[in-house]
Amino acid sequence: MQAWRVHENGEPGEVMQLDEVEAPTPGEGQLLLRVRAANVNFPDALLCRGQYQVRPPLPFTPGVEICGETEDGRRVIATPALPYGGFADYAVADAAALLPAPEALDDAEAAALHIGYQTGWFGLHRRAALKEGETLLVHAAAGGVGSAAVQLGKAAGATVIGVVGGAEKAGVARALGCDVVVDRRSEDVIAAVKEATGGRGADVIYDPVGGEAYTQSTKVVAFEGRIVVVGFASGVIPSAALNHALVKNYSVVGLHWGLYNLKDPAAVLRCHETLTAYAGKGLIKPLVSERVPFTGAADAVQRVSEGVTTGRLVVVPEGAAA
Repeated sequence: MQAWRVHENGEPGEVMQLDEVEAPTPGEGQLLLRVRAANVNFPDALLCRGQYQVRPPLPFTPGVEICGETEDGRRVIATPALPYGGFADYAVADAAALLPAPEALDDAEAAALHIGYQTGWFGLHRRAALKEGETLLVHAAAGGVGSAAVQLGKAAGATVIGVVGGAEKAGVARALGCDVVVDRRSEDVIAAVKEATGGRGADVIYDPVGGEAYTQSTKVVAFEGRIVVVGFASGVIPSAALNHALVKNYSVVGLHWGLYNLKDPAAVLRCHETLTAYAGKGLIKPLVSERVPFTGAADAVQRVSEGVTTGRLVVVPEGAAA
């Protein structure tokens, strides 16, 4: 079979190599899955660089989220067990963690559902307790993680403000359903959010960016607001000024979705059932901006890492349906 493998750490476009290898052998409690579609995530780039919290042995195949098919023909969503990731003809996954792919979504959409939407749901509902009628601000609203949060915010009955970088991404955010779109490249984010909220600020702020975005969040968070820290796509991990949180009476909450798989796996299953129902009703639909041929996987991971894409890029192995 063919598999993209990383033999040394570095930039994805430079270190991902297309190899001909034997299909992996599943370990105890694992299954071999034929990959139908593999979503590109920012952690794939961090894995290539050796900067992720998990460091699989070299060589390894990145690709942390797939829609796959079991040997008995079931269409499933999975997070592959590294080092046998999803940018390959076949991947390995823990049998207990497999989830049925929603019938309402095609393979590429299903591949892009699991991590981003689970992260969004847990972040907005479990960690921030988003309520109907509240205002939600989403940084990087046109990206893969942000677009999921926008759709989930609208499904929850929130007013959604999307912050983006550039006119093209602003158009994507509007199409996703953002009530207000702020282009950080041409607008003052703080002034624009205050104007949109009548000076009150946002009740919940969803931040997968960090850096300057987090600083802006602290200046536009409402009384008793909640800033949900999801990631640091900017590459800058901010230091929270706790005296500021005290004076303004807001909360900063972290969201590491992967911990729920360890601490409360039943909650992950319940969330998937909710997301499947949402998809069936048309409330959510992963924004797949590009279905990438298998040979373009390394370039796709590189582009996602550079923040130049919108929505989701999904790699489709040769001969697979999407």
